[in-house]
Amino acid sequence: MRGEDARVSMNGIRYPWGEPPEPGGAIEVAPGVMWVRLPLPMALDHVNCFALDEGDGWTLVDPGIDTRKCRAALQAALDGPLGGKPVTKVLVTHYHPDHIGLAGWLQEQGAELITTRTSWLFARMLQLDPQDRPVAETLDYYRRAGMDPALLEKRANERPFNFADCVHALPLGFTRIVEGDEIALGGRRWAVKMGDGHAPEHATLWSLDDDLVLGGDQLLPSISANLGVYATEPEADPLADWLASCARFAEIAEDRHLVLPGHKLPFTGLPLRLRQMIENHEGALKRLRKHLDTPRTACECFPPLFKRQIDESTHGLAMVEAMAHLNHLWHKGEVSRTLREDGAWLWSLK
Repeated sequence: MRGEDARVSMNGIRYPWGEPPEPGGAIEVAPGVMWVRLPLPMALDHVNCFALDEGDGWTLVDPGIDTRKCRAALQAALDGPLGGKPVTKVLVTHYHPDHIGLAGWLQEQGAELITTRTSWLFARMLQLDPQDRPVAETLDYYRRAGMDPALLEKRANERPFNFADCVHALPLGFTRIVEGDEIALGGRRWAVKMGDGHAPEHATLWSLDDDLVLGGDQLLPSISANLGVYATEPEADPLADWLASCARFAEIAEDRHLVLPGHKLPFTGLPLRLRQMIENHEGALKRLRKHLDTPRTACECFPPLFKRQIDESTHGLAMVEAMAHLNHLWHKGEVSRTLREDGAWLWSLK
């Protein structure tokens, strides 16, 4: 499986499988562990779901978003390569809709939900809070970020993204996991290690019996997890949380670990990948400092941070990540901010 057939990227990260499973299919990545690829209706067009064999059923890790296409793909995999056995447990690494969207649907069929308290509370709160138009706090946040007035007007008069549109209702009741727990799933013992930054209290699971790691979005091979600041906590510093998490994981990561990530391909080379994750943001901060020799809004900081054109479809993710990097420098005392007459923060080096 890994050896002569392993695929090696130019940067030393190894991908034992060069292609994902076909829609409705599955690939065995370790004894009793099946890899299913589920479709997403966005630029990042997939999420990985891993099925752990419990003998009389399956534990599913991160069962995708609640859309007809995703549900059909998951059902096809369950009916086909997963042999029609029921889903008895659902493990959700974090509360984002592409990971928890179908958990409630599976709970209604008898599955036990296992996740962190933070993930369950966030997901249930957001699922119960549909909005026809953005609330005042969200619009204020857009102004603070320096969103273009025309785009702000458009966003103010259209239905925003809603959890309830793509996350199945979550019934009451779940099983909590915390840092340091040991949990038995799929014939293996797993140590629970928490990360932060992309999502608060993001669970990763490290097998105590072999080299498997369930990484969710905390441990991705070839793309950067979004680190965002939102109106719910406008002065948050998720970048500090992310860098601290990477440093903690670096203390236990080994080249032998086979990481099963939330997106892209399973990989080895985790120590190198963690260094890359840290260096990626250190480089972005260096470019941002140089850019702030002139006062800028968050939306004026896209060029040095992303080095590519940001269009309307990616504007929201870029904006919240720009705010994350600015907040990080602000909390470190490296930048100051002043409120412009139009309500936008202007950021500059001290």
